[in-house]
Amino acid sequence: MALQPLPGFKSLTTHHCVTGSMRHIYEFHDYPISEDLLLGLGAGVGFVYWHMKGQPPFYGGRANTGRLGEEGLEKTAGRRTGVHVESFHTSSARKAEKALLEMLDAGEPVTIYVDMGFLPYFDLPEGYHFGGHAVVVCGYDPETRQVLIADRDEELHPVSLEDLEKARGSTFKPFPPRHKWYTFDFSDKRPPQPGEVRQAIREVATGMLEPPITNLGVKGIRKAAKRTLKWPEIMDEEQLRYACFNVFVFIDAVGGTGGGIFRYMYGRFLREAAEITGDDRLLPIADEFQRIGDKWQVVAGMFKSASQADDPAAALPKIGPLLLELADQEEAAWSRLYEMVH
Repeated sequence: MALQPLPGFKSLTTHHCVTGSMRHIYEFHDYPISEDLLLGLGAGVGFVYWHMKGQPPFYGGRANTGRLGEEGLEKTAGRRTGVHVESFHTSSARKAEKALLEMLDAGEPVTIYVDMGFLPYFDLPEGYHFGGHAVVVCGYDPETRQVLIADRDEELHPVSLEDLEKARGSTFKPFPPRHKWYTFDFSDKRPPQPGEVRQAIREVATGMLEPPITNLGVKGIRKAAKRTLKWPEIMDEEQLRYACFNVFVFIDAVGGTGGGIFRYMYGRFLREAAEITGDDRLLPIADEFQRIGDKWQVVAGMFKSASQADDPAAALPKIGPLLLELADQEEAAWSRLYEMVH
């Protein structure tokens, strides 16, 4: 038996690992939908500045990631499209593999979470680990004990079950994947309703403007501006270069944000939202998120340059004021959206 994708499975080029994996599953079940719409319906955009002891600082553009008290983008977007989504995790590699192979045997592609650092098709710096990466397993050959993985590129990647087990069972922080997988039931699938779209926008705007802690939302962008200036005081040069490169990755399209730390994707979502709700007032705000994304890309480029500079610390004072400008722009855009959907 050769290693082939499941009958009917189509590999796609995608932007973001989570919405891209979802789009693969939705398309397989004859529900064409954009990643932008999945991201917006799932209330999946936000901002977080996080710096755990012993870890590089983290800029994130996602929200509703399934942390304690959150439904998670996959389930929220599913609920608003009539798709019942369940998540599972286990500490047992054997149980995780058994569930995976049973679903593949039943002809069902499977969304799983993995640590990118253990996937052989990535060319990553030595010691790099990120366990919040979602992929779709879409084929299996029992003779070679290999699976096929659909990632963000259109090419399908053969991976041994041994490597897959390492990637699924990674314990590297801050996002160990915990052998997590999802199931999707499309028996009640339907288009999203205008009220659901408005509610999704309301949730994201509220999270950006009224975050529960100052590391999140617009307050988080302002905190990032201040804290980033202090990195040279708490990191040596090598750590500082790595931190700057890490932030570049999580803003830029190369890191799976669609560019502009998800702001380009959210702007395109607002265009679809205007069509679904019939509210053309969303269109100028969509344009504004394009401009905000452009400015985030400038910040990304500055962090990348800093990571390669003779003195990476010298670039940081120039980044802080741009971040504060972005905080003001975002606050204005999210405030307009908030007023519009209340």
